[in-house]
Amino acid sequence: MHYDVFNGDADGVIALLQLRLAEPKESVLVTGVKRDISLLKRVDAHSGDTVTVLDISMEKNIEPLQRMLEAGAKVSYFDHHRPGEIPVHGGLDATIDMDPNTCTALLVDAHLQGRYRLWAITAAYGDNMIATADKLAAEAGLSDGQAERLKEFGVLLNYNGYGAAVSDLHFAPEALYQALKEYENPFDAIADSASPYHKLKAAYEADMAKAEASELLASDGHFAVYLLGDAAWCRRVSGVFGNELANRAPERAHAVLTLNDDGSYLVSVRAPLTNKEGADEVCSAFPTGGGRKGAAGINQLPADSLDAFIRTLSERYQ
Repeated sequence: MHYDVFNGDADGVIALLQLRLAEPKESVLVTGVKRDISLLKRVDAHSGDTVTVLDISMEKNIEPLQRMLEAGAKVSYFDHHRPGEIPVHGGLDATIDMDPNTCTALLVDAHLQGRYRLWAITAAYGDNMIATADKLAAEAGLSDGQAERLKEFGVLLNYNGYGAAVSDLHFAPEALYQALKEYENPFDAIADSASPYHKLKAAYEADMAKAEASELLASDGHFAVYLLGDAAWCRRVSGVFGNELANRAPERAHAVLTLNDDGSYLVSVRAPLTNKEGADEVCSAFPTGGGRKGAAGINQLPADSLDAFIRTLSERYQ
């Protein structure tokens, strides 16, 4: 049996999309909302089974990874998050790159020698790797207008991954992946009025209009912290709103908070685009926090830790 395990954001979905367009394979799909990264515990793989893992932290999945390797499963792992200590095992083929200007879909693109480069560019835009995506778009001979359409599509796909539960999303990640498999390239999806692009575009515009009225909790020239509410639209828009803020003020770090049902905060942090470092450090200082250098988050920041979080963010980027 084969398992495809992938993050539910643009990067994870498109990483898998490229692989299966190139190498069609029947598989059990294991995914979830963007923050649901402890996915390998849901896979019961043994000798004779194969597993492809895309865009989830090895560090956060090390115990189930070691169990399935010891049971004889073969694992192919592509990721750009902090991995911790990578196991040395004959059953593991790991492609890990923490460069803040790359993403998992670009690692898969290199593996496939650029076969589905337009999808990889879309994923890079969705993961807010704007400079990298712009360079690849220019190398591919795309016009400014074509690049802008791929950027919009990437943002929309990333937007769909945010939520406390799949019920917050417009498309379950596995359903989004299955729908996109119908298209050899993203321009075909954009041109099809029945593709997910059009529903996501309308929903994104409505949610972002609400986010523009969010509360500014704290700011100076180095950082800004915004608070959204506890509605589904707040959870959906938190990450892409953070990316938009980062693009508007690239020299500043940004944090966007939404409220969890238990009164804690769901936190999304973006390092300054001019210095894509430290977001993982800030978030890892708190339980349930983690991520990568340029973008990270905290799943449950206790309300009484809010001031400490703002202090930590401020001190890191002074």
